[in-house]
Amino acid sequence: MPFSLALSLSEKKRGVLSLNCVCTVHGHKYGATYIEEMTALLTADSSHLPNNSDLSGTISTNQTCGNNIRFKYQAYTITYCIIFPVGLLCNSLALLVFICFTPKKSANTVFMINLALSDLGFSLTLPFRLVYYLRDGQWDFPDWLCRWCVYSFYLNLYTSVLFLTGLSVLRYLAVLHPMRHKTLVTVWRACWVCLGIWLFVAISSIPFLLSGTHTGIQGKTRCFEPKGLGSWQRILALNYVALIFGFLLPFLTILACYGRIIHRLTTQRRALSRTRVNRQRSVQLVAVVLATFLFCFLPYHVARTAHLHAVVFLNSSQPQECWLKEILQKILVLTLCLATSNSCFNPLLYYFAGETFRKAIRTASLHSRGSFNSFNHGSLLNWRNKSSPTPLSSPVNNKGQPCLMVQDNNVILNQVVQL
Repeated sequence: MPFSLALSLSEKKRGVLSLNCVCTVHGHKYGATYIEEMTALLTADSSHLPNNSDLSGTISTNQTCGNNIRFKYQAYTITYCIIFPVGLLCNSLALLVFICFTPKKSANTVFMINLALSDLGFSLTLPFRLVYYLRDGQWDFPDWLCRWCVYSFYLNLYTSVLFLTGLSVLRYLAVLHPMRHKTLVTVWRACWVCLGIWLFVAISSIPFLLSGTHTGIQGKTRCFEPKGLGSWQRILALNYVALIFGFLLPFLTILACYGRIIHRLTTQRRALSRTRVNRQRSVQLVAVVLATFLFCFLPYHVARTAHLHAVVFLNSSQPQECWLKEILQKILVLTLCLATSNSCFNPLLYYFAGETFRKAIRTASLHSRGSFNSFNHGSLLNWRNKSSPTPLSSPVNNKGQPCLMVQDNNVILNQVVQL
């Protein structure tokens, strides 16, 4: 039976080879072309292609480029190494001051406490992300922890946006409607609003709990990375919802509030000293909140939307489109690092815009300084009592009358010096 087999290997193009097989039987040719990506796996680092497989584990030809995995892992590792200690320390200190050294709570304090809780909760998940990226994309923890880390990122991101929006609305009422602010804004109402924000974001972010671990190429357990094109399409749909309700509407609300606030402050030429202080605090709040939105939230949402459109709709076989996807992915990585850094910038809001927070910081500082001085003075008094050859009696004044011991550090020190 006449039989012949011809194999041909095409020219290498962008790291992709094509293997053609032609079989001739009785003069009839039967041909087959193997999937190009099969040989691409041999020329690339296959452990760094987690986003190229779809739900069935096959390779998606629409996502053969744009995988700057090494760049992404290094950028996230450096960023989280900085954000974790700073965010953990600053937000823990802020909660300590708000809860222990702020006797009189206000509506602003309630919003800031919830904002600090959100940032602290996200900071506690960063060590698991760091281990994952340091392990070169290997998840060694339970699946539920992977889902929670993904979920907590979006929970922190959009609760932060809404809490900052709430603070902006409170400042708007305080500046433009001070009488209504006193009657409408209460601590209990602020607590209910914050609870509503938590519930709204928590329920809206439930779809992100579906993004758990999966087994990638070379048997590595992946996390934080979509499985394939089907996952990307679901994320694109969620992106539109989050973009509208989690960013655009709050951002427009903040711009409207601050536009009215700035207009009112610029029209008030003559103001009392107390009004000047309120004006200064309002300007500081405007600056910090707008800087957080423009620096952290706006670039990330723009880059995320553009990147998702490129992944879902562009054809990676075109060199120009592949190059565009690679650039957009690098931009997305950098802007996501900026978005996660908002947990470090929010403590600036507590200090510059919160008069109660500054007073509490001073109170805590004086309290700790007084405790330190009391300890030193008490140690000095004990040393003087032990070194004296005769028992010490009560100190006397110039008239020979005994003096009462006063619980004041300076008085005790003066008595020790006189002895």
